[in-house]
Amino acid sequence: MQIQTEGIVIRVAAVGESDRLVTVLTRDRGVVRAFARKSRAAKSRLVSATQLFCYTRILLFCGKDKYMIDEAQPLEVFFELRQDIARLALAQYFCELAGVLAPQEDGERAAEFLRLLLAAFRRLCRGGRPLPLVKAAVEMRMLSLAGYMPDLIGCAECRKYEDETMRFFPVQGNLLCPACCEKTGQHGGTVLHMGALTALRHTIYAELPKLFSFALGADGQRELSQAGERYLLAQLDRSFKTLDFYHSIPQEEASEANQKT
Repeated sequence: MQIQTEGIVIRVAAVGESDRLVTVLTRDRGVVRAFARKSRAAKSRLVSATQLFCYTRILLFCGKDKYMIDEAQPLEVFFELRQDIARLALAQYFCELAGVLAPQEDGERAAEFLRLLLAAFRRLCRGGRPLPLVKAAVEMRMLSLAGYMPDLIGCAECRKYEDETMRFFPVQGNLLCPACCEKTGQHGGTVLHMGALTALRHTIYAELPKLFSFALGADGQRELSQAGERYLLAQLDRSFKTLDFYHSIPQEEASEANQKT
């Protein structure tokens, strides 16, 4: 059986002398792993369409227990992602997240994950937003798509919608206002001032075309970034090598990447 679909290459592994095992987040089948024969050969018609980050139209042959890529046509290659190390690292991290959170060989909601990853790559290439904001927005939206949406409507105890500060608890995935923190004796979590809380709500409730349409100062960016990352790590209870790599980038290089946005 053959299936024509579109997808983003989120992982590439060399196999043998000239083949690739390609992991693709597809619109119709979710995350699939497919062999692309001779795709590492310089003259292969598959060479550009099966490289990491490429948004491609592919023709998949579905065998008994494996997929083969019969044809592939690159639609967007996102060359700009490779122009600085911080953007490259963040794009790799988003790919690893998609590989973990998106449906596996199941088309249910796969198109939403694909649209999100496309929007993230286009934003990274186009610039206009600091990288910590893009990172937090993708983390929170991808978690929400996968069924890990936090309760950000109001304080989990009194349902108060806002206060000067509120605490976000990554394990419980909820908020507490200062009064309820005192009442319950809970003083952990991430402190969010109103700007950061508004932005956090935006990342899960906004329509996708407006996902990155918000701004924060340096303190708000730090609070939002901490909240998003801590929530993701607490909910998934695992580490990500690509996230570790992103954090290993010297601050000067990450700052230069931010200045380009």
